[in-house]
Amino acid sequence: PSLGVKKPTKALLYVILSPVGAYFSSECFNPISLWADPKYVRAWKGGTGDCKLGGNYGSSICAQQEALELGCQQVLWLYGEDHQITEVGTMNLFLYWINEDGENELATPPLDGIILPGVTRQSILDLARNWGEFKVSERYITMNDLTAALEENRVKEMFGAGTACIVCPISKILYKGKQDQLTILHKEDNTGLVSLIP
Repeated sequence: PSLGVKKPTKALLYVILSPVGAYFSSECFNPISLWADPKYVRAWKGGTGDCKLGGNYGSSICAQQEALELGCQQVLWLYGEDHQITEVGTMNLFLYWINEDGENELATPPLDGIILPGVTRQSILDLARNWGEFKVSERYITMNDLTAALEENRVKEMFGAGTACIVCPISKILYKGKQDQLTILHKEDNTGLVSLIP
């Protein structure tokens, strides 16, 4: 016998289907809270932020622990000096709002090399474009954009989407430690956009 790497002579393929419970302790479809602090960066241009690699997750452990200690379920990752919203620890992010031009818009950050190109993300974009009821955009959104929209009551919903968590509403963002707490109202009566997607 010898130790080495070679082409296998046979392989088995397994497909396992299993029901799962709520991804977050807040239970399924209950809104979660996010912690956003620009001192932590998950990915950067020219790196591997758009790939499912172990190295992308190891660096997030300290930030996730800090989020939990502050009472938040996940980290909202920011990028750049203007604090662009990128993604949440386990989800792509969506903002359903009235944009600066007064249009109803579903916006999500673009795939620019620092965001995972999620299957659920693409499915939501395809569904929303097919509905044709509002503008659907892949665009940069900064924390200043979000803060201004919240102050002007232009945010309709904010949610994350991913394979494990499906679609999850967001109700609160703790920004820059304890300085700013942004509250996002969500529809409790299942009439919002989030209720249409699953």
